[in-house]
Amino acid sequence: MLFRSTTDTHTDLDRVTAVTVDEPVGWIPADRYLEELKEGMYRPEWTWIAEDGDRVVARALWWGHADGEHPLALDCLYVDPSVPDRAAVGAGLITAGLRAFAEQGATKPPLYNLTLPTGWRQDPAVVAALDWRHEAARAAGLTDQVERLRLEWTPDAGLPVSSGRLTFTEGSDEEFLDVFRRIAVGSLDGETRRNLASMGAEATAREEVDFYLGCPGERSWWRLARTPDGQVAGLALPSATPYNRNVGYLGVVPELRGQGYVDDVLAEITRVQVEAGAELITATTDTDNAPMAAAFARAGYRTAQTRMIYSVPEASETASEASEGSPAASAAAS
Repeated sequence: MLFRSTTDTHTDLDRVTAVTVDEPVGWIPADRYLEELKEGMYRPEWTWIAEDGDRVVARALWWGHADGEHPLALDCLYVDPSVPDRAAVGAGLITAGLRAFAEQGATKPPLYNLTLPTGWRQDPAVVAALDWRHEAARAAGLTDQVERLRLEWTPDAGLPVSSGRLTFTEGSDEEFLDVFRRIAVGSLDGETRRNLASMGAEATAREEVDFYLGCPGERSWWRLARTPDGQVAGLALPSATPYNRNVGYLGVVPELRGQGYVDDVLAEITRVQVEAGAELITATTDTDNAPMAAAFARAGYRTAQTRMIYSVPEASETASEASEGSPAASAAAS
C-alpha cells in the first residue's frame, strides 16, 4: 500500500473529492474542501491518500491558516470499510503525513480534531466510527487525548446579565501577558495545564498572546477586567476563527476565583461580540472543566458538538524540538 500526498492535478483532485463518509462523525465534503483549497486552508501537499493499486482506500485532510507555512490540524480521516484493518491503515497514513511535515520544518505535529455529536456514547454507530480512528491516532503517536465541548450562543438566548461588579478597560500586550501568566496558575483548562507543565508560565503566556494576536478577531476587542478599586480580576479576549466569532479566551486571577466573576467576564465577551455584529458566537471548553461549562450554560450557551482532540504529548514534542500551542480556543477560569 502506498501512502502519499496529492499533487496539483485534476486526477488527484477528482479522486480526493470523490470520497464520501457515511459514518456519523464530522467530515469534510467536496464543496467545502474545494472552497478552502482555493483559499489555501487545504493544500495538495497537506492532503494525503492511501492507494491499493489504482484504488484510493484512505484519505487524510490536514488544515491550516491560509497564510500558514504548515498545517495545524487533521480535520478528516477516512479509511474505506472494505479495508480489513482500518486502524492500521489510518495510522500509517497519519504517520506518513506527520513525518513529511516534520521534514518540511514543522515544529509541532498537527493535532487530530474529530467532531462527534452530543450524546455520542449512547450511539453504537458513533462509538464504532470513533474506535478505529482512536486506535489509528494513538498508533501514530497522538496519544494525548482531550474531550471538549463546542458551545454556541445565538440571539434567542438573550444577552447574559452582568452583575456590574467589574469594569473593563483596554490594555497593552504586556499587561495582557502579565494576566495570562497569572491565570495559568491553577487553570482547569487541559491545554493550559499541559503547556504550563512543559514550558512554564512565561512561555505559556507569551504563546497565548501571540496566538490570539494572529487570529482573525480584532485586537481592539480585548479587555482587562477590574474590580471597583482598580485591581485586575482577569481578562476577556473576544476572538474569531475563519468561520465564526468566538469567545476566544477568558480567565480570572487565582485570588479572585470562586466569586462568580467568570459570569461577568463571559457576559462582557458576549456583549462585545454582539455589538460587533455577531449572530453566532462559538466557544469550547474541556469536559473536565465543569465550572467553565456551568458558566457557559448560565450565559445561554448550548452544547452543539463534542470534539475529541488527539495530539503528541508535550514530552515527545520537547524531545523532537517542537513547540507552539494548539489552535483550539480556550476558556480558562474556575
